[in-house]
Amino acid sequence: MSSFLLFRLLWASLLLTVLGSLTAQAQQPASATRLPVISTAEIIPAADQWLSPGDRLHVRLIGTAGLRATFLRGLPLTEMPPAQAQGKRGVYQGTYVVQPGDTLLNRRISFQLLTPDSLVATAFSRHTVRFLNPNEPQLALTKGELAYLNYGLGEDRLGGAKLGYLDSAVVLHLTGRVGSQYRVQLSATQLAWVPQEVVRLLPPGGFVPAALTGSWSVQGDSVYDYVRMSLGQRLPYRSQLLTEPSRLVVDVFGATSNTNWITQRDGLRELGDVSYEQVQPDVFRLVLPLRHRQSWGYHIGYRGNTLEIKVKRPPQKLRLRGLTVALDPGHGGTNVGATGASGVREKDLTLAIALKLRRELEQAGARVLMTRKTDATVDNGDRVLLLRRLNPDVLVSIHVNSSGSAAAQGTSTYYRYVAFRPLSVALYEQMRATGLAGFGNVGGFNFGLNGPTEYPNALVETAFVSNPEDEKRLTDPQFQQRMAQAMKQGLTEFLRRCRARGPRGWLLGQSATE
Repeated sequence: MSSFLLFRLLWASLLLTVLGSLTAQAQQPASATRLPVISTAEIIPAADQWLSPGDRLHVRLIGTAGLRATFLRGLPLTEMPPAQAQGKRGVYQGTYVVQPGDTLLNRRISFQLLTPDSLVATAFSRHTVRFLNPNEPQLALTKGELAYLNYGLGEDRLGGAKLGYLDSAVVLHLTGRVGSQYRVQLSATQLAWVPQEVVRLLPPGGFVPAALTGSWSVQGDSVYDYVRMSLGQRLPYRSQLLTEPSRLVVDVFGATSNTNWITQRDGLRELGDVSYEQVQPDVFRLVLPLRHRQSWGYHIGYRGNTLEIKVKRPPQKLRLRGLTVALDPGHGGTNVGATGASGVREKDLTLAIALKLRRELEQAGARVLMTRKTDATVDNGDRVLLLRRLNPDVLVSIHVNSSGSAAAQGTSTYYRYVAFRPLSVALYEQMRATGLAGFGNVGGFNFGLNGPTEYPNALVETAFVSNPEDEKRLTDPQFQQRMAQAMKQGLTEFLRRCRARGPRGWLLGQSATE
């Protein structure tokens, strides 16, 4: 082979090697030239938020791992170790403490992810953030007949844990928001949350709610004992019905004492010697001792700017004859409730049992009120308002239980307030006497029909429709009758114990065995 031909072959080989190297580099660019990727950028919790100075804005970004991440105005985010991020890489988190003077008006939060070569990916949160100005307090008024406060943001199928109901047009100081709940500053040390749908926002320029208390008037009529105390405006309040000793305690938030006398007039039958204390500079407490160990309910509201507390007296005769009993057959209409394996529906079972109980009670001389008498759709809020207008002496709400496990069975009763527990206990004992297994007596139950304070109330979960043995009993008209008789006997036993528990007898001249 000539030297010229050998040179040409060597040159061709070198040229192919160089071209191959260049092609490979074109097909596999260096990682530093790739754009970063952001898959998630959000505030935590993922909801529109209002924040005040001192609050923490929490954020999270998920994207390409190993880079530099920032949010808001270039604040750094920290990439979490996989062990703290469910094994994932590329999870960045950060917190910013809101400072006085910060301004942000319902804006989405910006996020950046940067490479060493200064390539940037940008994203914005789905939800907005507002920084509140403490020099311009955000106020609101409660609206509707069933406005209420929650303790916190927790939720389950029964809703958030409720602190209590409020009257309409009560002034609230809002200091935060998460989604559809506003945070309420009740006092310097106490917070609550209120649903967006039960308040109306006020324009800026108002003052944080506060008022001096006036002197009290305490008197009675044929049904109630009343406490009335004037205030400069409608302030929020919280009530607790306590036992041992029996007393009603009402805290008024934003109130400072200017009470110089309490006039207790003749004719009081349920209230003892009322008093007050200033438990905090902005929390005024009314202490209302009750003369009977069993409370029969109370209502708190406003007449103008005068706080009015109506304390119900015991029925004249602590027996079924003449007693007004409300029955609430659960569900109804489009609200079917639980369904058994046979296809039987809770709404039909509760109505059948309630109608049998109504006959039993009427035969004993009671006056019976029903939240529904037919297969009708009735909202729970409408039931509460109906019962508030009808003003029964006592309420029994009837339901049918269900579980994902067919092994769960038995009867149970439920109450919200410890002062109403004796009613639920008496009903539970008599329901157990039918032969049903015991599933328990449950307190603090956050159910709408257990929420009212105006009358003793209890819910009876008769039996489990999801359990074959219980379902057979629930669908048996004779056993339905036995359960109705048991609930009637439970009411009778509750009244008997009320007579026995009265420290000085219930009413002047009434015998303990009447």
